[in-house]
This record gives sequence, C-alpha cells and structure tokens, in this order.
Amino acid sequence: MKKGVLLNAELSAVIARLGHTDQLTLCDAGLPIPAVTQRIDLALSQGVPTFLQVLGVVTQEMQVESAILAEEIVEQNPALHQALLAQLTELGQRQGNTISLRYISHEAFKAQTGHSRAVIRSGECSPYANLILCAGVTF
Repeated sequence: MKKGVLLNAELSAVIARLGHTDQLTLCDAGLPIPAVTQRIDLALSQGVPTFLQVLGVVTQEMQVESAILAEEIVEQNPALHQALLAQLTELGQRQGNTISLRYISHEAFKAQTGHSRAVIRSGECSPYANLILCAGVTF
C-alpha cells in the first residue's frame, strides 16, 4: 500500500507524469471541463472535499512554480482568495521558492483548462474556486 498522503491512484499517476511547466487544474463543482482533458472527479457531495483540502493534498506531492487564477475570484470570493494566497505563500516557503501568480478572465481561464494534463474536480460550491498549477522542478 502507498505510504504517502495522496491515495487516489489516478491523481497520483498524473502528478508523477508532470514535467516542468505542465499544468494541472483544480476546480470547483461547477467548472466546465473540456471533453478532451482528463477529468479526475473527487467530488462526493456539496462541499466535500473542499477546494483547499484538494489543493493541500495535491501540493504535498507536486512541485509548483506558478499558478493561474480567474481575476473574478478577488471580488466574488475574497475569503477563499485570501486563504488560497496564504496556502500558496506557505507552499512556496516549504519548497524554497516564490510561486508567481497570474490573473486572467474567467472565460480565458476556462479556455486554458484545455491545456492542462488533467482537471481535478472538488466538491467546492463557491464562486471562482478554480486554480491552474504550473509544475516546477525540484532541482
């Protein structure tokens, strides 16, 4: 049996295959997922698991260089935005790097998900709870 934190085999395999700058999208329960992009659906019920829970587990195994958010999160979901920034700041400190952030429109964000290796769907039901993580390198 796997000893690490991440037990979901499909998600673990996707992270293991990531190369530098590859993208992985974490999303709420409502984000449309392109038919051509691998979907890893972790949603069990409304709010389970939360977006931040999924982010916390994923980033224990994934080296993150940068992240992309929809600019609408700033005004439409400020509490989650602040929690997300705090979690990314802490992640950067643990990794020994600064994670750069880029904000784009929600429409551009939805289009960008088509470039992700996979989209991981959480049970989050709050607006604009979506993030694209760009893989870094550990050396």
